[in-house]
Amino acid sequence: MSIYEHYHKDEHDFVDQVLDWKNQVATQYAYKLTDFLDPREQKILSDLIGKNDEIKVSFWGGASFVERKRAIIYPSYYEVSTSDFMCTSFKVNYATKFVSIEHRNVLGSLMSLGVKREKFGDVIIEEETVQFVIDTQISDYVKVNLNKIGKASVKLIEVDSEELAKGQEQWHEVTATVSSLRLDAILSEVYKLSRQKIVPLIKSGATKVNWKVIEQPSYECKENDLLSVRGFGRAKILEINGKTKKEKWRMMVGIKK
Repeated sequence: MSIYEHYHKDEHDFVDQVLDWKNQVATQYAYKLTDFLDPREQKILSDLIGKNDEIKVSFWGGASFVERKRAIIYPSYYEVSTSDFMCTSFKVNYATKFVSIEHRNVLGSLMSLGVKREKFGDVIIEEETVQFVIDTQISDYVKVNLNKIGKASVKLIEVDSEELAKGQEQWHEVTATVSSLRLDAILSEVYKLSRQKIVPLIKSGATKVNWKVIEQPSYECKENDLLSVRGFGRAKILEINGKTKKEKWRMMVGIKK
């Protein structure tokens, strides 16, 4: 059985990359530091390294509770420290009384500087506190050049990992009623698109459930599933509250702000 049978075709390039990293570490006896990885990529990496006595993997993204993390693949004799992960954390200083900053504002402003998504980790927003984690190698560049986020003039202040807020994800909560828990039914309701438009998106690999590409419109979703559609953002099934008298499912869905 081919190793690729366990992974979606869109993940095959990443599988090849992981196997190459693993081989590098085994032959060069030196650790390999990756860019920031999403939870699905972390899972693939962990699976492919496996319970290997000679090669290990550790993850860190500025704190243990963050979603996006960098990985270090290393020989078993090497002792990894958090400084090896080269993560720099910033707090955004801005006029909180006059303007607000949302997650998408931070993403857009960083990427407008030419910073690729894999070069920075979580964006943490808790009430008026805005923080993010970035590759140390480009932290000076970002600190000098990022002076505006959305409509806010900002100044970046470096903080220790202990100062990172755990934060609560900001979701715009909506009540939804769907005919079934099928992926196509839920996405159609959440994004206000017809089933005729949603189904081709699913079948083309444009949708993910819990970071994994799902191409089956009939896939049954459950509470706490994280959903995304390329170009439409992320949503999360916060609660499933049973059926109505007309046998439809009631649920609370969060849409990423």
